[in-house]
Amino acid sequence: MLNRVILMGRLTRDPELRRTQTGTAVASFSLAVDRDFADKSTGSRPTDFIDIVAWRNTAEFVSKYFSKGRMAVVEGRLQIRDWQDRDGNKRRSAEVVADNVYFGDSRRDGDSGGYAPRANSNAGFGGGYGGGYAPAAAQNTSYGAPMAPAVSEFAELSDDDGELPF
Repeated sequence: MLNRVILMGRLTRDPELRRTQTGTAVASFSLAVDRDFADKSTGSRPTDFIDIVAWRNTAEFVSKYFSKGRMAVVEGRLQIRDWQDRDGNKRRSAEVVADNVYFGDSRRDGDSGGYAPRANSNAGFGGGYGGGYAPAAAQNTSYGAPMAPAVSEFAELSDDDGELPF
């Protein structure tokens, strides 16, 4: 059986970081995710608002580096919770439990640091950033713009007598 969710959207509010009684970090936030199709009558794309929960290192990472309006890519699993409201009525909620959270946009002005970390709750080392950092200069953050041609390390031979070297 498989329960895997990947979402890309903008945070609708700043992440709320809390701690359990045992001190485990948990962050909750929601993503506004546009659907792939446009509404025929209005021409706009409907938006879904999806609740996300992150635990431990991922929760701390999200609360530190993400804020309202920031684009995020969330990878996790769908979880359905049953609960009771104040009147004793049974309720059911769907939420995504985040395993990994990535930046979905390029670094904005005013952000500190020259690296683009990712949060990974399954990381064995590196503070929960999924095996280390990747320099921001090495990433193609232009999303769709053509990349500059690579510089060739080969030099053309000027001494051509027409004979193959093998």
